[in-house]
Amino acid sequence: MGKIFSKTKFASVVVAIFTTTLSFNNLAFAADPFRTENSRDLGEHTEEAFETIFLFGDYKGAKNPLQLAEQEEAKEPLAYALLASLAYTEKDWETLKAYALKTLQAAESLSTTDPLRSNLYQAVGHFMEGAYLYEEEGAVSAIQKLQLVFKYFDAAEDIEPDDPELNLIKGYVDLLLAVNLPFSSPEQAIARFEKYASPDYLVDRGIAVAYRDLKDYNKALESVNQALEIAPDNPENYYLKGQILRKIGKKNQDISILEEALEHFSQAASKEAQLPSFIVTPLKREMRQTQEKIDEIKAAKASR
Repeated sequence: MGKIFSKTKFASVVVAIFTTTLSFNNLAFAADPFRTENSRDLGEHTEEAFETIFLFGDYKGAKNPLQLAEQEEAKEPLAYALLASLAYTEKDWETLKAYALKTLQAAESLSTTDPLRSNLYQAVGHFMEGAYLYEEEGAVSAIQKLQLVFKYFDAAEDIEPDDPELNLIKGYVDLLLAVNLPFSSPEQAIARFEKYASPDYLVDRGIAVAYRDLKDYNKALESVNQALEIAPDNPENYYLKGQILRKIGKKNQDISILEEALEHFSQAASKEAQLPSFIVTPLKREMRQTQEKIDEIKAAKASR
């Protein structure tokens, strides 16, 4: 069981699943980044933190608005979920545990006023607690938590199955399962993203990841390019495009494509000061491996 979830993938999912971003039509904060109808006010500081992370890819810069959100928007569970995920990136397990509990408490407080988001963020809170258990006790304890996660996801889906916020988060859960469990497939995530989820930036990025995992690199490249059009300052988008180009270059033994991948990795690495180590470490490893592959192909051609 301990091999089911790799730590790098689990860490990426902890951050990605339970955070979202603004609609990037302009830089003004919207009341609800997910919905054009039946919208909710998530709070100015919570949304500022989202923009800082997902428009600019600046994890560290999100801390100040999140501190304000905790003080002034104490009933918003998404703020606590984001704080928990940032604690995970810093390997601060006790802070992760504390904010997972606050996520659950804030979610429970919405049970009468907003049962959809109450159930949704109870799923989120239990997932965060599962992340804590994964680090402290191992995969078996974390997997047992998934029963509660899906119980609350199902309850939210019973209330409003086409809700964009629910489908964005559940789409990333589908991606997690597709990577780690043999009976799941990225196609489920793609269908959920395309049909219901919002905002477009995380939809495009999620679809790019799904097609990358399906080894359909042309479609993956199309989707990541759409994500880059919306959020061109986010280094994680350049990292993802570099990964896709690297796979294409390796498959075709194409130096020019590998060099393009290396350029995208370098663009991402130029902003490493604002990224957590769980992103920077594999990014640098893939940069090194890409350069090694380029050198290997050149050496093979020179020896012919």
